[in-house]
Amino acid sequence: MAQNQSAAQTLTGTAQGAVLRPGRAADPVPAEAVKAPSDNDPQAPVAAPPAASPKDSDGGTGESASESTSGPKQASDANAEEHEYSEPVQAESRQRKLRLMLRQCDRVLLMDFELLAMNDWPDNFSVAAARRSRDLWVFSALVAAVVFLSGLTGFVPAWIAGGGFGAFVIILLLGVPVVRRVYTSTPSYLDLLLKRQRLMRDARKHAEHLEGKEGLIWQCARMADFNPALKSTRFSSLLRLSEQKSLPQALSRREHIRLYLIYLLEAEKAYSKVQAAFFEGNQEAIDQGWQTVAAEPEERT
Repeated sequence: MAQNQSAAQTLTGTAQGAVLRPGRAADPVPAEAVKAPSDNDPQAPVAAPPAASPKDSDGGTGESASESTSGPKQASDANAEEHEYSEPVQAESRQRKLRLMLRQCDRVLLMDFELLAMNDWPDNFSVAAARRSRDLWVFSALVAAVVFLSGLTGFVPAWIAGGGFGAFVIILLLGVPVVRRVYTSTPSYLDLLLKRQRLMRDARKHAEHLEGKEGLIWQCARMADFNPALKSTRFSSLLRLSEQKSLPQALSRREHIRLYLIYLLEAEKAYSKVQAAFFEGNQEAIDQGWQTVAAEPEERT
C-alpha cells in the first residue's frame, strides 16, 4: 500500500515538474524553460497584451473620434461647395440654350395666319361649275360663228346668217368681264384661276419672308423637346428643304402651304413654352442672386 502511494506521488511530481523522455529516466526541467516557454511550443499559454493606460486609451479614442467625425464633415462640405458651384453653371447653360432658341425662332411670331390659310381659296366645285359655263359659252360662240359662215357660202338663208352673226357678237360681249359683271356676280373660270394664282403667290412670298436667308422651320426643330409634334415624319421634307434654303420655291400646291402652316402653328406653341421656361429660369436666377444667369433676352430682329 505504501509502495502504491509513493509511486503515485512520484508520477504526480514528475507530471508537474519534470519532462518524461521515452527510454530514459525523467530529467528535471530547467527553471528558465519553466519561466520563459518557447514560442514554437503549441501547448505554451498565450501571453495577454499589455493593458493600455488610461491616458493612452483616452488619447487614442479622442483622435479616432475626431478623425471619424471630421472626414464625413469635410466630404459633405466639399459636396455642398461643388453643388453650389455647378448649379449656377447648369442654370446659365440652360438659359443660354433657351435664349438661342428664342433668337433663332422669333420670326415665327410674324406669321400671318389668314395669308397662309387661304380661306378664300376657290373650291373644286366652284371651279368645275365655272369650267362648264366657260365650255357652254365657247360652244355657243362656235355655233353662232358656223351659222354666220354658212350664210356667207349660201348654204343657209341670209337672214339666218345675219341672226347667227348677231348672236355671235352678243355671246362675245357676254364673255367680256366688264359686261359680264352687269348681269351676274358669279366669277368666271378665268377669275377663279387668277385668284388661285394670286393667293398662292402671296403665300409663297410670305413663306419666303419668314424663312429668310437661314431658314426658319429647320431652326425651330430644336424646340421639339417642348412640343413632340415637331418630330412628326410628315414634316421631314419641309425640314430638309428649309435647311437647303429652297423651301419657298417648292411650295407649289395648296397642300404644301397648309402643311407649312401646321408646322408654324406647332412651332408657335413650342415657342410659347420655351419663352415661359426662359422667364421662369430668369426669375429663379434673380431670386438666387445669380447675376451672370439673370440676363434679359436679346431684342428680336
